[in-house]
Amino acid sequence: MGTKPNVLGEGNYEATRQYNEATKKFVQSGRVEQAARDAAPRSAKEAAEMKAAEQAALLHAHAAPDGTGEHDGTGSRAAPPAAAAKRSEPR
Repeated sequence: MGTKPNVLGEGNYEATRQYNEATKKFVQSGRVEQAARDAAPRSAKEAAEMKAAEQAALLHAHAAPDGTGEHDGTGSRAAPPAAAAKRSEPR
C-alpha cells in the first residue's frame, strides 16, 4: 500500500497550508464582523436550536470546553457524586 507524499500520519500539510492562508486572507479582508452578524440567530427558536447543537457537540468532544482534556461525557468537568464516591472506596 503506497502513501501520498502530502499525507503524514493523520495530517495533510498542503491542505493545512491552504486552509491557513484562506483563513488569514478572510480575516484581513475585514468581512469577519459582517459574517458574524449574518450567522447570528434570527429568532429565539433558532438561538435555542444553535445552543442545543453546541451542547451536543460538546458532549462528543474529546476535551472539556475549557481545553483541559478532562471530560466525563456529560458536558461537565466534575464527576457525578456517585462516581467520585466509588473512586474513593478501597479496592
